[in-house]
Amino acid sequence: MRNKSLKPAGILLTLAFSFIFQAAMAQPGNIKGQITGLREGETPVVNLLKASDSSFLKAGICDAGGKFEFELLRDGTYLISITHVGYQKYISTPVSVTNGHYSIQLPEITLLPGQVELQGVQVSGKKQFVQRKIDRVVINPDALIGNAGTSALEVLEKSPGILVDINGNISLKGKPGVVVFIDDKPTYMAAADLSNYLRSLPAGSIESVEIMTNPPARYDAAGNAGIINIKLKKNIARGVNGGLSLSYGQGRYLRTNNSFNINYRVNKVNLFSNISWNRNNSYQDLRINRYYYAADGSYSSGFTQNSYIRRAQSGQTARVGVDYYMNKQITLGAVVAGFINPASGEVTNSAKVLDATNNPVSLVAAYNPSDKKWKNGSINLNYAHKLDAKGRELSANADYIHYTSTYTQRLENSNYAPDGSLQSSSTLASTLPATISIQTIKTDYTHPLAGGGKADAGFKSSFVQTDNTASFFDVAGNNSTPNYDFSNRFRYKENINAAYLNYAKDWKKISVQLGLRLENTNIRGNQLGNSVIKDSSFTRHYTSLFPTLYLAYRIDSLQKHQLGFSFGRRINRPNYQDMNPFTYPLDRYTYYAGNPFLQPTFSYNFEISYTYKNFLTTTIEYGFADNLIQETNEQRGTIFYSRPGNFGRQTAWGIDVNGTFQLRKWWILQLYSEFKNLGYKSLVYGQELNEDRWYWYIGPTNQFILSKTLSAELAGSYQTRILVGQFLTIPVWQMRAGLSYRLFKGKGSVKLAITDLFYTNQPGGDIRNIARSKADWLSHLDSRVGTLTFTYRFNKGKSLNARQSGASDTEKGRIKTN
Repeated sequence: MRNKSLKPAGILLTLAFSFIFQAAMAQPGNIKGQITGLREGETPVVNLLKASDSSFLKAGICDAGGKFEFELLRDGTYLISITHVGYQKYISTPVSVTNGHYSIQLPEITLLPGQVELQGVQVSGKKQFVQRKIDRVVINPDALIGNAGTSALEVLEKSPGILVDINGNISLKGKPGVVVFIDDKPTYMAAADLSNYLRSLPAGSIESVEIMTNPPARYDAAGNAGIINIKLKKNIARGVNGGLSLSYGQGRYLRTNNSFNINYRVNKVNLFSNISWNRNNSYQDLRINRYYYAADGSYSSGFTQNSYIRRAQSGQTARVGVDYYMNKQITLGAVVAGFINPASGEVTNSAKVLDATNNPVSLVAAYNPSDKKWKNGSINLNYAHKLDAKGRELSANADYIHYTSTYTQRLENSNYAPDGSLQSSSTLASTLPATISIQTIKTDYTHPLAGGGKADAGFKSSFVQTDNTASFFDVAGNNSTPNYDFSNRFRYKENINAAYLNYAKDWKKISVQLGLRLENTNIRGNQLGNSVIKDSSFTRHYTSLFPTLYLAYRIDSLQKHQLGFSFGRRINRPNYQDMNPFTYPLDRYTYYAGNPFLQPTFSYNFEISYTYKNFLTTTIEYGFADNLIQETNEQRGTIFYSRPGNFGRQTAWGIDVNGTFQLRKWWILQLYSEFKNLGYKSLVYGQELNEDRWYWYIGPTNQFILSKTLSAELAGSYQTRILVGQFLTIPVWQMRAGLSYRLFKGKGSVKLAITDLFYTNQPGGDIRNIARSKADWLSHLDSRVGTLTFTYRFNKGKSLNARQSGASDTEKGRIKTN
């Protein structure tokens, strides 16, 4: 008799639906309300009380817009209780539900500011660092002292479940293929350019970071591991309000991140602006060893390389917009934004080619200076119309985005004999300009349904065109000769058309959200030929469906115990430049090549979660991805070729725990940990890769309230070895600390933060599964930095409805220009 076992996906589905066993009995009464004046990310606790004795009846759910609803109510008289840290408690006047008055809409509710006493220490209300919603996790960077004066990239590195490697590639819970958004718009950049941009974006300009492993159908289906949405600070209170953040950081080199935002609301017009500027000087000391083997497995030769990489980067970003409130129903808006990100670098290489006894055969010295300027301009037009008081809404967005990049580089190489005598030298110069043009349009419609449900529908079309030129020249003295082996011009066009439907409903104990998205993709790539390389082109057309499902079950009436389930199918399309077939050298022994045969990755992600008292969440996860796009390495002679490739299948399953613990009234512990198995099964350049490995990550953050004005923070992280395709990283750990002192009655603050206290966050690892060779690397970074930050906020007035987000979605995360 054979034993049959359920696959992990089947087990998760069985568990998910096993807790949906109660049906809510329809009741005639409902009470609706909305809380105004909330800051983004604040979700007050809303409770329904019995008016006769103020006893608790049920808890409500307050959405991001402050709306709440109690339904299925019997005839009776009730009270509404609303509480939130930093605000005074609100109790409504008695509300009666009768047969003749069964659907009640309360007037808008505004919470009054308040303060909390902790053992004689008076502190203002503060956002939690991590907040969980049915379809996403929300990170509030301002809740951590250590984020003061840092960049957006460093905020992501400190966020639970997010890992950033040495090349700026971002993974989520061990899985690559994350799409990064800024204010619901994609960044349209490849890993290197995106990491440079995020380094130039100050943490002080960020309101929140939304992490979605299974994004709703309203979002594009792109992103194998999900979406990270960075929401910038904004305010539409009446009058003048805004904030200033200034910082100075010092490691081996200095860095500074500064931002200023201002908002002016008068009558029907709201003007807003965000400006930031930064300077980021850094270094990387990289050591690489390569080992080559003969056909019989014996060691035949080796290669060692030391590279000192010096970078100088600055960035200026600006965002200006206007909202015009024609009336209570219609809002028109426009946003103009852009950035300039110049950067320069110097790479000094020294290398040795070794024989079978590790004696030097030749010595190599290289000097590679480079300059790059990355510019962006965009415009967004938006329209929102509240069609009626029942909640029907229609919105439309149109975006135009244009990127230009100029990049120049020189590769100066000199070969020496073991005795130091010069054998040969060469210089290869290059210019690599690029342009990207993106046009998107989308509409969304929301329709409330009888019984309290809600349906959403919409469509989107995007059009992308890229033009990349690579011109290489062999330089001898004052003469330059075109090098057609490396020179190339690549044009790419893409059109994606999408439509979606989404349904959501809350019952007494159960919340359900279902979505289905259809995407049609049409692409064409063309490599223009030259005297050496022939012209080539490719076209692709495919249509796919992407379902999503979210379930939440509140086990008890006090919501101490909640179960959740989510499922989603995703796609990860190749970066535009990754499909450019040309090859160019990084140094004499390392080349990068594109891959026009890349296929999109399709992934399936399942999660089951249990939440206890809204402060401790445990999640069991399982997912797999077919045709995973991952960096691959191939050795030909003494040259390593790096190019993107498709791995047959990646599997990921495990458990993570996220909790906030009030250990003392003055001590809060935020803890995130994950224990996960990553597996790969594929054929890579004739080598079979069939391996899986467990890894463990833990990241505690301690926050201490020392007095009315002084607080401190001590945090750290530890990560074991992680398997990433052909790469196996080494364990790394680090600690950071910070102090914060409040000024001007809480409107200002001075913060001091130090990252990587013991200078231990130095990545490295092995490269395996390469025919007749292997390699290892170790990198030292400018990771220990002390930063002093001053912030000041000025504001007054009453917050109104949230501003529109743009039509652009995931296209930004797929651009490469280098």
